[in-house]
Amino acid sequence: MQTAAGVVLAGGRSTRMGQAKADLEWHGSTLLYRTTALLSRTLDGPVVVVAAPGQELPDLPRGVRVVTDPVEGLGPMQGLAAGFAAVAHEAPVAFACSVDMPFLHPAFVRRVLRGLADTGADMLLPVARGFRQPLAAAYRTELAGLITKLIGEGDLRPGMLAKHCTVVRLEDEQLLDDSALKRDDPTLESVVNVNTPEDYAAARARPPAEVTVECFGSLARGDGHRPRQVPAATLGAAAEAAGLTLDRHIVAALNGDQVTRDPLLPLVAGDAVAFLSADAGG
Repeated sequence: MQTAAGVVLAGGRSTRMGQAKADLEWHGSTLLYRTTALLSRTLDGPVVVVAAPGQELPDLPRGVRVVTDPVEGLGPMQGLAAGFAAVAHEAPVAFACSVDMPFLHPAFVRRVLRGLADTGADMLLPVARGFRQPLAAAYRTELAGLITKLIGEGDLRPGMLAKHCTVVRLEDEQLLDDSALKRDDPTLESVVNVNTPEDYAAARARPPAEVTVECFGSLARGDGHRPRQVPAATLGAAAEAAGLTLDRHIVAALNGDQVTRDPLLPLVAGDAVAFLSADAGG
């Protein structure tokens, strides 16, 4: 599959929420950290955040870049154009999303990008849970120029893009033909967003997904060497459930390949975390 970038739209007035969604707390970090870190662990290309002019952002994972939307008030189309232009020289395709989808799952991101690759379309538009999802979709980054042209002509709605390029739509059944997505996000909660304080409170009150935790080497005290299921929204929470504190003496292998010590790394249903001693071969 082609190198894929991630574009996260962090701007917007958030009038119904009453505050910037990017700043909302999420299991010890923020919605913005959670979304960008999830894309960083999923994609092989750059991840950029598109901020509104003058917008102050919370902390971001290492390596995530910030692009400032050049014009305020033009909505998500302008954000998409800015984001795609920033990564087009590094990745031919991108998964673009808004910052307010706390249950976004890597399997959904991969399924949407695979759909773009398989069909050769310019845009892969999920029609999930009864709604079009242009801000949880895959695009060819070369669309930046077309989007800028449409904005100049007064077409500010993402739906207008479909009239000027090749778009393939995937509905629930087609999205869920992916076995990993069907197993880990069978109701496509990846596209659920939070628009109001009530939405946010309900989402934040939900228990974290269960992940598999296992300890190796000197960390495998008692039954620690046996895989077990624990609820954990972040790597730090998984370590705590295993009776550990992430520090320079411990590393974690996520799903057998990604080695990290970031306690705020988001975890999702289906994840497996192996904790190992970093000292003298574990």
